[in-house]
Amino acid sequence: MRYHRRVPRVLIAGCGDVGTTLGVLLAADGHEVFGLRRRPGGLPAPIRPLAGDLTDAASLTVIPDPVDLVAYTAAADRFDDEAYRRAYVDGVANLLGTLHARGARPRRLLFTSSTAIYAQTDGGWVDESSPTRPTSFSGRRVLEGERLVLASGVRAIVLRLAGIYGPGRTRVVDRVRSGAATCPDGPPRWTNRIHRDDCAGAARHLLTVEEPDPLWLGVDHEPAEECAVLDWLAARLGVPPPRRVPREPGAAGRPETSKRCSNRKLLASGYAFRYPTFRDGYAALVDEDRRHRGEC
Repeated sequence: MRYHRRVPRVLIAGCGDVGTTLGVLLAADGHEVFGLRRRPGGLPAPIRPLAGDLTDAASLTVIPDPVDLVAYTAAADRFDDEAYRRAYVDGVANLLGTLHARGARPRRLLFTSSTAIYAQTDGGWVDESSPTRPTSFSGRRVLEGERLVLASGVRAIVLRLAGIYGPGRTRVVDRVRSGAATCPDGPPRWTNRIHRDDCAGAARHLLTVEEPDPLWLGVDHEPAEECAVLDWLAARLGVPPPRRVPREPGAAGRPETSKRCSNRKLLASGYAFRYPTFRDGYAALVDEDRRHRGEC
């Protein structure tokens, strides 16, 4: 008698931009990928759409059983405490409750977290072992989600992502081009980022690599001073550099941090970045935008 090995099933819970990119990669690897979101009609063909709301536990009955790998890639739809609680606490609790009620035991559960859980302001280096003492509601809610996942009894992986940029995430480029961007005077402010494609690539890597640790930083090779990034973008775009202005306190709920996040652990695990620095990633964005505009 011939037995057919079942194709591994993957659930992308909160299948937005990063989740969709991840799902396409995993489908190309031969996985059967399901994408869960409230309105799944726009998902690309390799991903099987599931209409469900992570904040509504009753709607999660659409999740297939069994699933082998789960990636929780939901994001808040607004920048306020309620939206962050729904996305990173209630949604996680509802998904875990659904899996536990079925007795489901996925091989791995990956949770996309944020470097907002680090509140360091001295420009020092941060890694997976650094203290997490978020002072913003966003960091606190994301850290709550991490703790739920890590205490779930499922083999969990937390990927702490820095500022995500990429296709459709061009706010900084647009502000520099329009002249709206400004550069605060004063001590340098260190920032960290990662391209959308490397968010998905790192998540795919950690879902499939053997015996991953629970905690990982998802950042590119080069933390950069905020003004250095803006000045480089202006030169690439061929526009005047941003105006220097007095530094002002951060917006409500967004305390200003200054830290340099290390990706040494992720690199040592074997992940190869598509866009190792902001220059690589933003150059690709600017060049693609110029092609669309017919400038070259």
